[in-house]
Amino acid sequence: MAKLESSFKNMLISLLGVTLLASAILGVVNDATITPIAKAELEKQTKAITAVLPAFDHLGVSYKVLPIDGKDSMVIFPAFDANEMLVGSAIKSYTYNGFSGYIEVMVGIEPSGIVSGYQVLKHAETPGLGTKMSSWFNDSSKPGQNVIGRSLAAETLKVSKDGGQIDAITAATISSRAFLDAVNRAYTVINQGGSTTQNK
Repeated sequence: MAKLESSFKNMLISLLGVTLLASAILGVVNDATITPIAKAELEKQTKAITAVLPAFDHLGVSYKVLPIDGKDSMVIFPAFDANEMLVGSAIKSYTYNGFSGYIEVMVGIEPSGIVSGYQVLKHAETPGLGTKMSSWFNDSSKPGQNVIGRSLAAETLKVSKDGGQIDAITAATISSRAFLDAVNRAYTVINQGGSTTQNK
């Protein structure tokens, strides 16, 4: 096979061919992985909802609420018992105030305002410091840092350094403040009313 002459035109054609081939391969890979990724995300979300709520019979229709102080909507998943009584709501909450920015948390809140559980879904906090929020605020043997069972109707959660009642993660006060911000905002959203968008 004859070697192509090294000219601008031939280099351009070669580059265009490689680009088209790479684009086609990426398209095929994307099509092959998009469904499994979406399925995995849905399974992760379902597990988080179940983990943060008291025992329930079924979920109602989820809906979105735009926080008064936020630019992104939060998703609320109401959960009911067999008698159609609300046992709690799982709220996919967030904050942009983490040490490394965005933190997403699934927060379970009972109708009385009690925090029934939480799961950290996404974050980019510092390993060994801010990453401890996944378990730090869920330790029943350390009531000073545990948020489970606390009433958001009675108090806004703040770290002790800010005059609050929650012990911050050692050397990660910013991450702790951000986590509590996401929890507090979840409660604010389910009580603010206003316009909502139903998920189908």
